[in-house]
Amino acid sequence: MKYFHIFLVCAFLCCHPSYAQREAVKTSTDILCFLPSATALTMVLLDRDKEGFKQLFLSSATSTAVSCALKLCIKKDRPDGDGNHSMPSTHTMAAFSGASFVQRRYGWKWGIPAYAISTYVAWGRVYCKRHDVWDVLAGAAIGVGGTYIFTRPKMKDKNVAISPFATENGGGMQFAMTF
Repeated sequence: MKYFHIFLVCAFLCCHPSYAQREAVKTSTDILCFLPSATALTMVLLDRDKEGFKQLFLSSATSTAVSCALKLCIKKDRPDGDGNHSMPSTHTMAAFSGASFVQRRYGWKWGIPAYAISTYVAWGRVYCKRHDVWDVLAGAAIGVGGTYIFTRPKMKDKNVAISPFATENGGGMQFAMTF
């Protein structure tokens, strides 16, 4: 029963909008939107994954260029009235670009936490009234789309054996691979 009370207090604090709370969410999304991409870059560098670095660069550059071009063309007002560059959400695009790269290149083990952070960023941008739902959906689609165009899963080291063989009637090559 005591956990139920704690749950109610947390639910109230999370759902009760206050200016200070909105500012805290805005600040956290301003910072966390870069975490999935920073994680992706760190993984690529630590793994010395040259192909992954190229794919990360191309997917990030493409997503950023598309997002910025759309912002300049669409000029949609922000829900909080602070400017007319709401569509698409660049914060959400950046977060989902990094998350989808991590997932696509290194698998769901790394992708799930990255997508969780990206989802929080998207929610936070709507919650603090910087964007509406369509803005963050567009940002997420651009981020994921740019990644899926350029990024391929990293092949893990496979045990591969290629060996020639000879028989009475001729010969050939034998190929074996373990997964």
